[in-house]
Amino acid sequence: MKILIDIGHPGHVHLFKNFAKEMMNEGHKFLFTCRQKEFEIELLKAEGFNYVSFGKKYNTTFGKLFGLLKFDFMEFIQGLKFKPDLFMSHGSPYAAHAAAVLRKPHVSLEDSGNWEQMKIYLPFTNCVLTPDVLFEDLGSKQIRYASYHELAYLHPNYFTAKGNHASILNLKEGEKYVILRFVSWNASHDKGHSGFSEKEKSKIIDYLAAKYSVFITAEGYLPEKYQKYKIRIAPEQMHEVLAGAEFFIGEGATMAAEAGVLGTPAIYVNSIRRAYNEDQEKYGLVFNYQTEVGVFDKIKELENIPNLKENFKERRQKLLADKIDITAYMVWFVENYPESEKTIRKRPELQYNFR
Repeated sequence: MKILIDIGHPGHVHLFKNFAKEMMNEGHKFLFTCRQKEFEIELLKAEGFNYVSFGKKYNTTFGKLFGLLKFDFMEFIQGLKFKPDLFMSHGSPYAAHAAAVLRKPHVSLEDSGNWEQMKIYLPFTNCVLTPDVLFEDLGSKQIRYASYHELAYLHPNYFTAKGNHASILNLKEGEKYVILRFVSWNASHDKGHSGFSEKEKSKIIDYLAAKYSVFITAEGYLPEKYQKYKIRIAPEQMHEVLAGAEFFIGEGATMAAEAGVLGTPAIYVNSIRRAYNEDQEKYGLVFNYQTEVGVFDKIKELENIPNLKENFKERRQKLLADKIDITAYMVWFVENYPESEKTIRKRPELQYNFR
């Protein structure tokens, strides 16, 4: 089987990487397509995947409309050349549109629920696999499963922290550190939303820097006054250092969820609600704030928990007991598609065979 996967975010490389490796071990062939946005290309290179970059993304409204046409055409051309049996993506309109024109199935994964994106790709998509906690009802094409996208690459079946975070960050052994994540607010779904104000951001950074080593990862421009905190590591090392952090604070839903499934306390600050982050709050792993109000108090509350990291490891185990191995599930679903779709709709409990 030949599969073309379109990547729209660094997290999508992680989402599909173990699935692709498992499938490639069984003789299937893959091509990844992407745009130059953050560090998708570095991750694809690090994994050794065959990929084609379509160049830089556009940030203006006109640019995004032009980009939709341009990248649709480029995806179609790659489809013609590669001749995939199946297209896959995390809600990519380019993959969906190219698949429709080439009369090939498009299987999408979705966990964000951004209707401004879904209405562009859903009509051209055969089925959509979503976490069972997703707020949105996507209709007859939706298939829910008991997991998160982050467990496709951070499930213990695929990732175990080596404990070498101190050497990666050039810290003394046992030195405590925190990771912060700020987003650019340029995405279409970010319009009208917000996270930290500059005043509160500065207050929190100053407080943390007096007690911990602080590392900031930022999407786009990072002001000069924060440059000394900018994390400077290879993208593929991020999960190792996230696992070792005392806690995570940020505006990025994906990194907050990654911290949560790794057992690192996470504070997510964004007016955009994410179902998977809120589900993780039930386990006491991620704390969700739609404004910055209360965040400072939560930081102090976390600092007062005895044996913080051990406490959160126990919380993580409770979460893992309830979730499936989404990578193993995807391998079964794609290898047996389209019969697998009929099977899982009739017997959704079969997903629990994938642990």
